[in-house]
Amino acid sequence: MSLSIGVLCYATFGGSGVVATEIGLAMAARGHRVHFVGTEPPFRLGADLPERVSFHAVRALDYPLFPQTPYTLALASALVEVARTERLDLVHAHYAVPHAAAAWMASDVLDGRLRVVTTLHGTDITLVGTDPAYLPVTRHAILRSDVVTTPSAYLARETHARFELSPDRAPIDVVPNFVDADHYRPHDGPRARMIELFGEVAARVPVVAHVSNFRPLKRVDRVVEVFARVAARREALLLLVGDGPERPRVEARVRALGLTGRVRFVGARDDVAALVRECAAFLLPSETESFGLAALEALASGVPVVAHATGGLPEVVRDGETGFLVPPDDLDAMTTRLAWLLDDAARREAMGRAARVDAVERFAMDRRIAGWERIYERATRGAAEGAA
Repeated sequence: MSLSIGVLCYATFGGSGVVATEIGLAMAARGHRVHFVGTEPPFRLGADLPERVSFHAVRALDYPLFPQTPYTLALASALVEVARTERLDLVHAHYAVPHAAAAWMASDVLDGRLRVVTTLHGTDITLVGTDPAYLPVTRHAILRSDVVTTPSAYLARETHARFELSPDRAPIDVVPNFVDADHYRPHDGPRARMIELFGEVAARVPVVAHVSNFRPLKRVDRVVEVFARVAARREALLLLVGDGPERPRVEARVRALGLTGRVRFVGARDDVAALVRECAAFLLPSETESFGLAALEALASGVPVVAHATGGLPEVVRDGETGFLVPPDDLDAMTTRLAWLLDDAARREAMGRAARVDAVERFAMDRRIAGWERIYERATRGAAEGAA
């Protein structure tokens, strides 16, 4: 059965937008029609849209009486129009605020004919959605959705607890994120990208990677602190991929520590896979991660991950096998584990091989996309059978 699918997501460099885009593209490849709706195309969608994929821009009115542009209303109205003209069967709302709220408003306007699948990604539950300014609407959006999913069992538990919802009243499908194992694959040649960025020293010195949207909860400053401790006693380089509000502060910290020559900021890139696979380790000291997509992409690339044992990360990284998990805020432990990897090439390579095998076995893209297809079909039927 071919479906017409609407997709609401953030366009910025972040996990929720990446997952939304990859699911949409995969559905189009399976013969469904996919319509992204937002202020701008998602970061990974690209300029040349594939067959059966379209983008519909939202135009929000900037009126002097409005203290802030009412984007949620504009998004809901745009979705109604797209649903009517493109005969949408369902909309997949990624992130509760404002996408799930806009989706159920559009569904109400259409007398419930538009089915809503809501995927909660993390901070929309643990930070934004539970703020008193948004909590009642977020809770209602969850209850009004035909299907609700989270990428980890951790986030499903948090959702039920924080919104005081019982699993019976608000069932949640745990659908782990996935990785394209052909795109994210181990390195098997000269480290040309690292040499281009750092010079010939990168041919013999290990590079530590971090990829994020540089928001405060990613704690990129701690990436720099841990790296500085390791770099004080051995040669090492640090690659920082991404952009966001914390970048100026982190750049200043790098300068203050005298690490400018050993750290490279490369911004938001579309060649992340090619960069990460040439690195020796991946560092992720986030305050919390609902899943840890960047960690999974590193593991699939054969790069061991050193991260905090928080949120959904223990569901992704196997401590001592595919990387190391340390207690939150324990920078000493994180420094020690990173040093072990950089100092012991044999240990690092063994972990990298195990990481690749585990990532492919548990998070292969084809299996997860088939699960999403079943969820979409269930939502359009309104059935209660299991899916992923």
